[in-house]
Amino acid sequence: MIRVGVNGYHTIGARLADAVKKQPDMRLIGVSKMQPDYRARIAAEKEIDVYAANEKSLESFRNVKMTAKGMLTDLLQKVDVIVDATPDEVGASNKPIYEGAGVKGIFQGGEEHSLTNFSFVAQCNYGEAANKRFVRVVSCNTTALCRALHALERASGIEKARAVLVRRGADPDEVGKGPIDAVVLDPPTVPSHHAADVRSVMKGLNIVTMAVKVPETHMHLHTLLVTLKKKASREVVVDALESEPRVVLVDSKTGVKSTAALIDMAREMGRPRNDIYEAVVWRDSVSVSDNEVYFFLAVHQEAIVIPENIDAIRAVSGGYTEAQSMKVTDDSLSISPGAWKT
Repeated sequence: MIRVGVNGYHTIGARLADAVKKQPDMRLIGVSKMQPDYRARIAAEKEIDVYAANEKSLESFRNVKMTAKGMLTDLLQKVDVIVDATPDEVGASNKPIYEGAGVKGIFQGGEEHSLTNFSFVAQCNYGEAANKRFVRVVSCNTTALCRALHALERASGIEKARAVLVRRGADPDEVGKGPIDAVVLDPPTVPSHHAADVRSVMKGLNIVTMAVKVPETHMHLHTLLVTLKKKASREVVVDALESEPRVVLVDSKTGVKSTAALIDMAREMGRPRNDIYEAVVWRDSVSVSDNEVYFFLAVHQEAIVIPENIDAIRAVSGGYTEAQSMKVTDDSLSISPGAWKT
């Protein structure tokens, strides 16, 4: 059993903790929280051991008469792997703590690639992560792009890729963030950072990305134009996308014409928290002209990196092939292309 701790228990951390508990080869030792808020209390009600992040945090637990099992440093003494799900750029300050404790660490895409010098997407480079000390799971947008582009690379090779990312303005509970009534260039320069992030996984890929932020909370939407190295029929492209792990195709003619419909579909499927772990492509948006491919891609930012984190834990721990790990992960989270047949 791989003993796992989660540092940070919010949008990603809470989902990760639940996912770890579902793995047959992992044991969730506990989670670390900065504040004894409602999430900490819910974790305790789920019989998850909650640790305070530091001395000041421990005092805040005591002030509200909530028991913490100890501090992050205590949690680190009990785990093999710590998954850092703290806010962007906080993970970098935590890395020396993990190094001092002698544990392996998984970081999120809000950290720089240089923090670990290895960025991870399971179907692209699982084998290269074997037995590494620290691994960075890339962001939600980069994860989705890598999955879809990996399918096209396998099918016909990619000469160049161009993508415009329409990003959600905030997660559903981030009531203090915007925009409220604007489309914001995010950033105004081209390319956006997502291109370099994709190349940190798919080495040498010719890709340019642009991004804007809109008043939306549930999902991101990408528009892609990909030039293939050799011509392929639409059927070949669709088959490549459909056969790619953790990519699903839906059709607008069934009523799925928006990201809101996707979230509702996940809810009706009984997904916990309405989570969509897969990158979603509209099948009827896939268009092929000579060696150019166009399509729409949707990304659920709260959930898509959860299976990647689980696979990253296995990769740094050893003992599984890519296919073995992804199957165990997908089975545990009920990730099945058949569930999305429309």
